[in-house]
Amino acid sequence: MYPLIRFAKELVKFRNAPLQPFDTHVSQHLCWPVDIDPWRELNNGRTLTIYDLGRIPLAQRTGLVDILRRRRWGLTVAGSSLRYRRRVRMFDRIEMRSRLVGWDNRFVYIEQSMWKRDGECASHALFRTAVTDASGIVDPSEVARELGLDPVSPPLPDWITAWIDAETARSWPPSRD
Repeated sequence: MYPLIRFAKELVKFRNAPLQPFDTHVSQHLCWPVDIDPWRELNNGRTLTIYDLGRIPLAQRTGLVDILRRRRWGLTVAGSSLRYRRRVRMFDRIEMRSRLVGWDNRFVYIEQSMWKRDGECASHALFRTAVTDASGIVDPSEVARELGLDPVSPPLPDWITAWIDAETARSWPPSRD
């Protein structure tokens, strides 16, 4: 089940805390018993859900949520890459860091990470997101203008452009074999 109470808590907690679009949103989370797998560690699918608890408040704090409502736009995840490095166990506290990296001609790229109390990075994620309207994907430069940003993205890091290239080379739809 989606953690609606935790989601609402994050939105309320940061409702009066504006943030510049390229600044980092930092939030604290606890790994609850409902988040774990049979090995008493944070479930990999739940990790993706918990990353929502950083991305949506980031969008709220930067003013994107207000723009989405006013323009009747939606927000969707169009791809992700997640690297797991350290276990998060039940009742571990983590710090999540979420930030906008930039965009290309179709997608907006958000980087997120979870950090343990000892300073070790537990996981690192890249999300390719899209703003949508009734006819499909909204040009990210239009979204940038709405946020008061230059419509030209800052340069994306090499590792992100390499991931974009790899995703472009990947066939779609996949083979049924």
